[in-house]
Formats: sequence, C-alpha cells, structure tokens
Amino acid sequence: MAKTVVVGMSGGVDSSVAALLLKQQGYNVIGLFMYNWEETDENGACTAESDFRDVRRVCAALDVPYYSVNFARHYKNRVFDYFLKEYAAGRTPNPDVLCNREIKFGPFREYALSMGADFVATGHYCGIEHSGDAHRLLKAADDGKDQTYFLNQVREEQLANVLFPLSDLNKETVRKIADENGLSTAAKKDSTGICFIGERNFRKFLQNYLPAMPGKIVSADGETVGEHIGLMYYTIGQRKGLDLGGRRGEEGRWFVVRKDLKNNVLYVSHGDESPLYSKECTVSGLNWIGYMPQRTISCTAKFRYRQPEQKVKLICDGDCARVEFETAQRAVTEGQYAVFYDEKYCLGGGVIENVIY
Repeated sequence: MAKTVVVGMSGGVDSSVAALLLKQQGYNVIGLFMYNWEETDENGACTAESDFRDVRRVCAALDVPYYSVNFARHYKNRVFDYFLKEYAAGRTPNPDVLCNREIKFGPFREYALSMGADFVATGHYCGIEHSGDAHRLLKAADDGKDQTYFLNQVREEQLANVLFPLSDLNKETVRKIADENGLSTAAKKDSTGICFIGERNFRKFLQNYLPAMPGKIVSADGETVGEHIGLMYYTIGQRKGLDLGGRRGEEGRWFVVRKDLKNNVLYVSHGDESPLYSKECTVSGLNWIGYMPQRTISCTAKFRYRQPEQKVKLICDGDCARVEFETAQRAVTEGQYAVFYDEKYCLGGGVIENVIY
C-alpha cells in the first residue's frame, strides 16, 4: 500500500514540484496550505487567497486532494510577538527561522500527521538523512539555493518523518520540471521578504506596532551628522535610507556601524568600513541537529543567508557559546543567527547575542 505524504504547499513553484515528484515516486500525496497571517486591509501584504488559488490549480493538475489550515494565532504568539520584541530591543530578528521551528515543523507537521500522513514534505532546498531515531540536516546540492540556514532552529525530533524532495535540484531545473508538466506556478515569481510585510514599506508597517523614537546620528569621530527616525528601522552595515548625502564630499558612503539603545544614538561611519569588522561573537539558544557537541568545536559558520561559510572555533557552555572567527567578519548583527556546518551537514545554530570587535 502506498505511503501517504502531506506536502506543505505555499502556492509557489518549489512546493508544487515537490508534490509532483513525490506523486511520481508512488506516494499518496495530499496538499496542505496554511494561513499564517490574517490581513483585513484590501491592500494587505499577504497574498494568501491568490496563493491558495494556485495551490488548487496545481493540485487539480496533479489530481491530488488539498486542504487548508489556519495557524494565524500560533504565528502571532510564537513568531510575530518575538519579532516585535526584538525590534523594540534594537536587534534585527529573522522571523523565517522561527517560523520553521514554531509553525511549519511544529503545529503544521503535527496537523499533517494527525491527518494520517506517514510523511510530511516541503519545498525547501536541503536534504535529510534518517537513521533510526537520528535525523541529520544536509546542505542542498545547489549551494546558491541551500536553505539550511533557515532550518537551523528546527529540533531534531521535528525532522522525523520529513522529506525534502528538492535536495538534489537547482531552481532552473525545478522551473523546467514544472513547465514540462504544465504546472501553473512554473513561471511564478519567488516570494521575497517577510510574509506579513510583503510589498509594503517596512518602516510604515512597523510604525503600526512600535512607537518611533527619533534621535541623533553620530559619526565615528563624535560629530552629530543627522537625526534618525528610530533605531529599530536600521541594521548594522545599512547604507541606504540614512539621508546623509552631501556631507563630507562625495567620496565614500555612510553606513551604520552601531546602535546605542540606552542613549538612542545611531553611530555611522563614512568611507571607512573597518568599524564593521568583528573578531568574535557570542550566541545563545544553541540548537544541535543530530550532533553531539564537544566543549570546543572547529567548524564553519554563516552569519547571514547566502554568505560563504567561514572557519570558526566554538567554545560551548550549555546552550551558549563564544564563536571565534578565523578571519574578521563584516556586519555580524545581533538578533540574527549563527549557523554551523561540517562539510555536508548543517549542525544547527544559535542567536547572535553580542558582537565583539
């Protein structure tokens, strides 16, 4: 008897092809679409209804059943509230990482299994290795699309019964497969940014939830050069949106180097990028995926998505660690994630707490 797999379908080409491939492999496929954000404004950010229409079209073409489930309350409590708290603290969170642990591989996976699924699958570009009760996360064959960075906080037990059909494919091949099989999502544009913000202006969106607190913009040498509109709107290394053009001539650009939350001061540098480079950081909330850490670990790390892996040494203390960089790193940002790798495996990761220059 064919095994049943519930595929998390977003209305995009990746999950569409994941469902197609699993059906071709002989699985009994069920599509499941989730609503994570409820928007009442007619110009709202999320395109949930149109995305669900795309899911219906794809499932009709594949002749597989489909359903929807609403996790908006879970998303607000487990992801969005954290997002606001981090921004209010002057940090730069990554809600997509938390969404994977708290929603997609949490309530969504549990709901899918309650439907009688033997497996749960998504369109993530990564691989998985199951060995009894042990589960390890593998990097995708396509380094440019590898999405293990966003899965670094998923707990090992949450990966049981999970399949990643796109592990060996690149995006071009995925679109070609969709086109050859007449799937309506073949040429659909990839979604970018955070779902609940979408195409809207980020600053205007955030102003609906957090009060803006203007303050001074100060250069590295102590000169007040402007006024910021609120520290939460800026991130380390940011160059655009500072409104400092014309100061100190045209050579070089201004960019954010530090945020002083206590005194509500935004520190910037002009031309000289050396203040952005750090030698180590500390992380908390370490999550290991199929890996038993030692006190000291030599491995590689990413401090942001799409960054090439960097050689590091970790000195671990429970669920915290000090991460020493072999070479200085640019714009490591508090609130983001440090994700650790060992050749083909993603070992896990933690939240960047403090950056040491």
